[in-house]
Order: sequence, then structure tokens, then C-alpha cells
Amino acid sequence: MNTTRRHALLLAGALAVSLVATACGSSGQGGTEAAATRSAAMSDTDLQAALDAGGTITVSAWEPTLKQVVSGFQAKYPKVKVNLVNSGTNKDQYTALQNAIKAGSGVPDVAQIEYYALPQFALSKSVADLTAFGADKLDGTFTPGPWNSVRSGNGVYGLPMDSGPMALFYNKEVFDKHKIAVPATWEEYIAAARKLHAADPKAYITNDTGDAGFTTSMIWQAGGKPYQVDGAKVRVDFTDPGTRKFTTAWQQLVSEKLVAPITAWSDAWYKGLGDGSIATLIIGAWMPANLESGVKAGSGKWRVAPMPQWEAGGAASAENGGSSLAIPEASTNKALAYAFIKYANVDEGVQTRVDGGAFPATSAHLEAPAFQDKKFPYFGGQEVNQVLARSADQVVDGWSYLPYQVYANSVFNDTVGKAYVGGTTLQDGLKAWQDASITYAKDQGFSVQ
Repeated sequence: MNTTRRHALLLAGALAVSLVATACGSSGQGGTEAAATRSAAMSDTDLQAALDAGGTITVSAWEPTLKQVVSGFQAKYPKVKVNLVNSGTNKDQYTALQNAIKAGSGVPDVAQIEYYALPQFALSKSVADLTAFGADKLDGTFTPGPWNSVRSGNGVYGLPMDSGPMALFYNKEVFDKHKIAVPATWEEYIAAARKLHAADPKAYITNDTGDAGFTTSMIWQAGGKPYQVDGAKVRVDFTDPGTRKFTTAWQQLVSEKLVAPITAWSDAWYKGLGDGSIATLIIGAWMPANLESGVKAGSGKWRVAPMPQWEAGGAASAENGGSSLAIPEASTNKALAYAFIKYANVDEGVQTRVDGGAFPATSAHLEAPAFQDKKFPYFGGQEVNQVLARSADQVVDGWSYLPYQVYANSVFNDTVGKAYVGGTTLQDGLKAWQDASITYAKDQGFSVQ
């Protein structure tokens, strides 16, 4: 399941409340072992010794290619048993993880945590700082977006598993039919939206009913920095130039009813992607497999191009989705847990996942000729990964998520979402989202700047 769909799921505010409440408290089970782990860095020799000794770890994750990774890991290290548990998507998995942390029992040794959710687990010290295992020495191994997403201060709180650099997925058959050129700028994209809908009132350039992940990614690409975070100090300001750049452009599409009022991942959405009534998607690099499996009618019709730019000749992109593998602080077997996530996200497991269709976060795999030169029959034989890998290198620096982003996203449709049903604008909706996020921060004891 992809991250954009998971962003749309709501998570009760109790998750962030309990995370902040435990920020200054004990991590519960495994506290003594955790303190020892932090006090002395583990060498590769120590990790190998743990693998040789063996044991059992539990991995809580939903990403399907991890099944093959577990098989490879156990074949290489036969004394280690990995229990792979699918705890569901973020709503279910994060709730279950936090409940286990609060209870002090049933905590997995490894947990898949999306980049936007990781900061609040790190702030509450619910996940271990992996610098104790030398994770900080992996700087340069991953592309900038994912690597920055797992770091906070001097700490590293997970290893990037995948990434979602954004690109423009478009229906070439529809574009050719209406003589629409692939837009290189957002101004050209808006013009294409008008031309398409005028030619066929049943066709739309894209769909949008309001999505927190999409909106923040678009602001990110525009150079916006609405979130400033320093530990428990936060600043939320959606009046910055990058945000206004996005809202000024996107409001035109919403006001002129040029985006299909169809929610992503619905049956109507899949139908629209297949019949050409939804002509483009601005989305993360994990999308090809979703189109191939869910929109079979679009085979041969779709192509991938760079994300449209805010200025002609620009080269900026943003991340949209992606996950880390983190180690809960309460794990009693951190050495084996780290050995597993390093195998999965740095070593042999990465190629296993790439072979299974995943989009990696490691620079070496993204730059490999076999990866970049792969031809995709669904996309008319296009070498799609060349476009996506280039986007990964163009992610704008300096983006931060709130340490309670899961909660913030859950109230997005109550604020910004109203702009899609009339009565307010995107900019006003973002002001309401800003106010709700600030009120929540104050209520939970954050220092608001």
C-alpha cells in the first residue's frame, strides 16, 4: 500500500498526546539494555557476534517485498528467526505500536514508520538513536530527502527503506488526441488543464479533493518551509512565499473546476485513470507498480516526465511518501534488529526489494545502469527510472515535518479540505490548518515560536 493512500487515513489525537506525554519519561521495557546500547557504540564485530549467536526478532511492517528480504536474511544467518508481522497501515500500525510502548510489552524489534510520522516517535524517545550502531557513518549512502527525514539533531532514528521523489505521470494518448504538449512549468500545466477540459468536459488534468501529503509535497517543491522544528519548539506559518506560490496556482484549478472531484484510491479514481478522464498524476516514484496492477486499461498509454517547475528551466522536486525501518527503544534485541535493517536497507536486501518493484533510497542502486536502463512495457517501453532517479537528486533541501504530523494530517480535511467544496480558499484553509496545529501544539506542551 502506498503512502499517499495512508496519508488520507485518520489517526486519533491520542497517539500524539501519548507520544508527547512520554517524551520525558521512561521507555518501559528494555530501559536498562537501551541505556547500555546508547553508552557504547557497537562495532561490526559486535553485530557479527550477535548474528552468530542467533535469536529471534519481530518485524512489524506492511511493505510486501520484505517477505523476500526476510527469506534472504534467514538463509544468510540461519541462527536468526525473523517473525514478520503485518500490523496494517498507519492508522492501525501506529496505534498498535504506541499501545505496546505504553503497556511495556509486545513491542516489535523493528517497525516500519513513514517519514512524516517518524519525528514524533523520535521526540518521545520511543525509537532508538541508531548512531550507537554507526548509522551516522552511512551519510552519503542515501539520497538527500530520505536521509534528512530519518535524522533529528545529531541522531539517526531509522534507516531509509524507500523514497518517493515526485514526477508527472501523464496519459500520452489523451495528450496526443488533444494536441497538448507535456507541461514543463505549472503555468503550462494550468493552460493544459483548461485546454483539455474545454475540448472534453468529461476529462480533467488530474483529481483532487484535498490531501495533506500532496499539499505539503507541493509546498515543499515550491520552496516553502511552513514547519520549523527544534526539538519540542515548533513554528507553523503557511504565509511563507513558497506556500503562496502553490496556493495561487492551484486555486485556479479548483476555482475553475478543472480538477476531477474524485478521491484518490477510490473505484472512480481507478476508472478515471483507465478511461482517460483523469489525464495526469503528480505523485511519488512508487506509483508505477500501482498503475500496472490497478489500471490495466492504461497499459501502453502512460508516460513519466519531470515534475513541472515554478520557474522555466528550474530543477526542483519533492518527496511524496516513503518509509524507514526503525528500532523501538523498548526492543530487547537491538543488535539483531539493527543487523536486519542494515541488511534490508543498505546491503543485499535492497536489490531484493528493487527486483520486487520497490523504489530504493540508496544512491548506488538508483545510479546503477541496470536500474536506470530498465524498460517498462506499461509505459510504452520508456526508461522510467531515469526520470525518477533524476527527481531524487533534485529534492529541495530544508523541509521539516511537525513532531505531531500524524495528528496534523488527521485534521487537514476539516480545514483545508473545505476549499474543495466551496466557501473558502486554499490559503484561508491553510490558515485554519495552521491555527489548529498551533492550538494543538500548545495544548500538548510544545513551545510555539
